[in-house]
Amino acid sequence: MSELLLILLIVLVGSALQRISGMGLGLVAGPVLAVTMGPVEGILVVNVLAFLNAAATTATVREYVDWRKFSLIASVLILGAVPGALLVREVSPSLLQAIVGALLLVALAVTTFGQKYIPQVTGNVPAVVAGIAGGFMNTLAGIAGPAITVYAQASRWAQQSFAATLQPIFMVAGAISFGIKILMGAGSLSDTDWLVWPVGIVGMALGLWLGVRLSRKVPRPRARTLALLLATAGGVTALVRGISGLV
Repeated sequence: MSELLLILLIVLVGSALQRISGMGLGLVAGPVLAVTMGPVEGILVVNVLAFLNAAATTATVREYVDWRKFSLIASVLILGAVPGALLVREVSPSLLQAIVGALLLVALAVTTFGQKYIPQVTGNVPAVVAGIAGGFMNTLAGIAGPAITVYAQASRWAQQSFAATLQPIFMVAGAISFGIKILMGAGSLSDTDWLVWPVGIVGMALGLWLGVRLSRKVPRPRARTLALLLATAGGVTALVRGISGLV
């Protein structure tokens, strides 16, 4: 019961923050569920919930989506997802949990403190690289956002269009990451409590409802800062738990 309550709360908060700032569910829920449910099962659950959440959010922001950039980035996500699934399949749960935490913390550090060091880029190649990196990170840790955020900062992508375009990208990334891990035998949800799904969907619906209302009052930078702080705490916890399991 305590695990289901945690899932409800973390999905609610993540969904609300994602509706306001463009990112949130994977960042916030990924490390938490990796710790509570395990790095394989937890991230698989995040992949499914991220797909559903992004699909619902896309419907509310579709007029601002840059469909050309979406097509470019989403089309190469699978190129990163395949090696990510191979890594999930081959490494131990403790090592995987440590990798999830470390990867999240490095990604957050780059997007938060490295903005002024990211040079401006143009053309399609940087978008393709971001898509491949996003596919890898989403499959491994449930976080495609940071890799694409680096590209957005480098390409000077307008925030409103970027936040909106992330949603269909997250939708495709969630579907690809989940499907490729199942097909490659890198994970399974056969032992997952079925109550996770209705609880997660209720949390998501409440989070989206709350996010729509708070988006008129809470500035996007503040919501993004809160998401990053929660993600950092989760990343540290996952890293420490993973290292503890290795020693």
